[in-house]
Amino acid sequence: MKIALDPYMFRSLPIDEMVRTVAELGYEHIELSPRDDFMPFFLHPRADDDRVAELKNSLRTHGVKLSSVLPLYKWSSPDETERQTAVRYWKRMIEITADLECPLMNSEFNGRPERAAESESAFWRSLEDLLPVFEREGIALNLEAHPDDFCEENTPAVDLVRAINKPWVNYLYCAPHSFHLSGASEIGADIAAMMRYAGDKLQHVHIADSFNHKGSSGLRYILNPPGTTARIHQHLDIDQGEVDWNAFFGTLRELGFDGVATACVFAWEERAHESSTFMLDRITKELTV
Repeated sequence: MKIALDPYMFRSLPIDEMVRTVAELGYEHIELSPRDDFMPFFLHPRADDDRVAELKNSLRTHGVKLSSVLPLYKWSSPDETERQTAVRYWKRMIEITADLECPLMNSEFNGRPERAAESESAFWRSLEDLLPVFEREGIALNLEAHPDDFCEENTPAVDLVRAINKPWVNYLYCAPHSFHLSGASEIGADIAAMMRYAGDKLQHVHIADSFNHKGSSGLRYILNPPGTTARIHQHLDIDQGEVDWNAFFGTLRELGFDGVATACVFAWEERAHESSTFMLDRITKELTV
């Protein structure tokens, strides 16, 4: 198993300083997430050969490896021009990931929940273009359901991953999304059942806490205007929210989880070092017994 840090809270640091910071915090792996000078959100990658070489050199110098690369593109957009653009961005980022000698990428389904059928159709068209590229480069892919994507819930997301029918395409369970993954349930999130449903496809987890937005008769948060379709969740330190961590870690142990476990707290940039250290210590104690 690999315990990785998503260094998004350190994204303003130069590449070498970011890698050095991750190493000093005690992590051996980085999950490279979007940063403006390398892989921006929803835009063409900025990394050229020199910047790729800079990152590779920093990783060697500081003794850290890439567990995975996490790009976000609109590859399930119902707008065909937008979808084709996203595929071009994906192809370039797969090339960069191969140059980085990283064997894994992970991402979200994207698309629009109010246009789910059209978005899923776009997703499959994008996969027709991209699966051969992943296969040629020998790069695996883990996918997660995300609030406000065309696929937001655990069961249909796992089924969709299985339908791709590739042993190297697997499922990512994101703990702070648990209350969205459980769909319309008003009793919280049955994390153990959702993870067991994923079974052998569960190869990646994102670890952070969140509050149950459905709690207190739907009044855990008050959003205006009433009835807004906005989704809300947090990426907090473990035990700052309402995720059932006994169920989460207990089920991972039960399943013999041996994939990537990424600490992905985003809420505390003002205490990023303390948060990242705390998360590593807790994850290590829970999963490396």
